[in-house]
Amino acid sequence: MGSYLNPDNIKFQRSLNSEIYVDKSDLIAILNKKIHSDECYICISRPRRFGKSLTANMLSAYYAKGIDSSDLFKNLKISSDSSYQQHLNKHNVIFINMQNFLSNSNFDVKKMLIDLDKAVINEIQCLYPDIDLEQYTKLNLALTYVYDQVKEDFIFIIDEWDCILREKKEDTTSFETYLDYLRTLFKDQPYVALAYMTGILPIKKYGTHSALNMFKEYSMIYPLDYASYIGFTENEIKPLCNKYSVDFEQLQQWYDGYIYDNSEHIYNPNSVVNALQSKCFLSYWTKTEIYEALQFYIDINMDGLKEAIIKLIAGNEVLVDTTAFHNDMSTFKDKDDILTLLVHLGYLAVSRQIQEEEGEFTYVKIPNKEIRYEFFKCLRKSNSYVAEANAITESKKLLSDILNGDQDSVARTLDVYHQNNSSILKYNDENSLACIISISMIHARNYYNEIRELPAGKGFADIAYLPKVGADKPALIVELKYDKSAESAIKQIKDKKYAEFFKDYCGDVLLVGINYDKTSKKHQCIIEKISM
Repeated sequence: MGSYLNPDNIKFQRSLNSEIYVDKSDLIAILNKKIHSDECYICISRPRRFGKSLTANMLSAYYAKGIDSSDLFKNLKISSDSSYQQHLNKHNVIFINMQNFLSNSNFDVKKMLIDLDKAVINEIQCLYPDIDLEQYTKLNLALTYVYDQVKEDFIFIIDEWDCILREKKEDTTSFETYLDYLRTLFKDQPYVALAYMTGILPIKKYGTHSALNMFKEYSMIYPLDYASYIGFTENEIKPLCNKYSVDFEQLQQWYDGYIYDNSEHIYNPNSVVNALQSKCFLSYWTKTEIYEALQFYIDINMDGLKEAIIKLIAGNEVLVDTTAFHNDMSTFKDKDDILTLLVHLGYLAVSRQIQEEEGEFTYVKIPNKEIRYEFFKCLRKSNSYVAEANAITESKKLLSDILNGDQDSVARTLDVYHQNNSSILKYNDENSLACIISISMIHARNYYNEIRELPAGKGFADIAYLPKVGADKPALIVELKYDKSAESAIKQIKDKKYAEFFKDYCGDVLLVGINYDKTSKKHQCIIEKISM
């Protein structure tokens, strides 16, 4: 056993010893099918604290020769797969944490690669003492020579593969050097049985250096068959909620929101574990190294970005072209590049994707209450979102005014918010007005689930606010009009019988009609109460 070649299984043992461990070992069965095939190059990217290193440690413990991990895996899912015994501790594994090498080289990439080659070659020499590797200083040449002599190949596990790009954002020369190194190490090499890389960013393209095309990438935008391994699934979390007496619905509101076709909902593992152990629903993202990134990126002065951020905070989806992203943290041509990066960082989630002849269309959203909280914090600290931050601060009063039936005060609050944001939000229809309402009613989400375009009665109510379990609040139906009248909004609620949606709801329902007059630039509000 060595530090890099066939390391021990202690790190995975510690994961198993943890109070909360969710078994994701069936991933191994998928990877076993890739060994010694043209599909043996896999890169799975996901955000910080989504279990990347734990997975890498598990794979190393399973594949590495020179250790016996049978006791660790005998009760896990992989043990029932037909390939289990075939690959259990049967491969030479080279495990490299790139972040450690980069840090130890004082962030000098050339020195890092020299140190990496030297360290791994020394351990290979110890494994094969009869093969003279003294003449080799390049890892790929040493591995080629070993393979020629004994016909043994290797499984590579690379953790934090993209750390150079994250730590040295503007140093394109160093990154091109690093890409050349990886390309030479892996491309068309017979000594590669399997190469598994993981990091925050996918590896699709970096200018002219897009030739790591031997790797199949699975990202937060396109996880494909690996979606359930990005984080915890709903079926994995429900038993834990029962065990720790934690309310599943609240945990869902806080940490759910990563949704993909043909997959269960995905939850942030780090946040879920913290919430279960502490029994506190909080945002745990401030403990990650990429927390500051959100503040930096949403403050970038780029056309259309602020409008998109406002819409996202209001609970809307935003259409993003993710296909042109360079997969780095400094090359931004437009707002879509920044929003795509925020998906990879976990601050936004894919809500739906559409494939049409014209191309791919990806809609993104803020996934859950935890991330929305992070956006709120950033807005309060930002000089670019002063009006939005004030509206969020004042949203408590707005909800109180609605519940108290203070129609004039509600109208005046919306007047002020519109005036402060007229340069950002093109105020020309009910959709624009709905965005204003959603942001102004942020505080309501502590007590309500907001539903846009609620199917009810004979049509769709613009916005409905459904009280959460335990919330002693009336339900709200909000109908919006542009250049008409608040009376016509109330009339539409009644004529189309929107309130029938609440027929099984025992309590009061407030009908809220809001109109914006483009000539006077004033809002009108009418509030009526009915009992169900």
